[in-house]
Amino acid sequence: MTVDYGRLVDELAEAAREAGEAILQIVRRGFEVESKHDTSPVTEADRAAELVILAALARAAPGVPVIAEEEVAAGRIPAHDQTYFLVDPLDGTKEFIRGGDDYTVNIGLIDNGAPQLGVVFAPATGRLHGGCVGQGAWLEAGEGRVPIATRARGGSTTAVASKSHLNQATIDYLEAAVGRCDYVSVGSSLKFCIVAEGGADIYPRAAPTSEWDTAAGHAVLIAAGGLVDGPDGEPLRYGKKAFLNRAFVATSGWKPPSLAPYLEPFSGGGDLPSGV
Repeated sequence: MTVDYGRLVDELAEAAREAGEAILQIVRRGFEVESKHDTSPVTEADRAAELVILAALARAAPGVPVIAEEEVAAGRIPAHDQTYFLVDPLDGTKEFIRGGDDYTVNIGLIDNGAPQLGVVFAPATGRLHGGCVGQGAWLEAGEGRVPIATRARGGSTTAVASKSHLNQATIDYLEAAVGRCDYVSVGSSLKFCIVAEGGADIYPRAAPTSEWDTAAGHAVLIAAGGLVDGPDGEPLRYGKKAFLNRAFVATSGWKPPSLAPYLEPFSGGGDLPSGV
């Protein structure tokens, strides 16, 4: 199908801001925390933001399927072909519950297994990252839309580390891949954005994630000049079984060593498939 990416990314940005306002309204009045069937936390804010995004995408791109985290959790997965949205209405829920500000609203568009555009909005700070592959990436942080790009590797390397998922495999991989390095720690898909705007060189993830966790940030990073490889050393693809990424490595544009030798055997668990 033909999509006007320039128009669409603007509409996704507006949808993300609307969802962010819905989240902040709930923060101001207070909320309770529930557990989903996989024991992960969920709040009223997750659901409210997702409803805002679903309505906005139905207006912006009627007929394009939307695969959204809470809809999938409820068993509602629309029929889809090669073009669809992946939505995480509130990425970094654990940080959100703790009162942190590094949670995000993520909307990405996938076409033929690859991210084409995405927006990542941080409601607590008002920072909005966006990008279209082949057309560049940008940041809105109160001073209009400013182009962003990855940085060239210099004498020292900075790695982005997860606040909740820094495991030994990641530490071992980084030691082998880049040697001694500095760390920047942040939650949610903002890790992709830090690399995209030149604040770090590499972001490895040696643990499973859902495709809606990564699609938007992946698109922003690719648009800014970076790359994201799966554990096999090939570009990370979408449309996998159970919408699951086994692992990945994101960089500012340079080809990293394969992550596969550092991964522990993964046999699935709960609703996760084996052999991924």
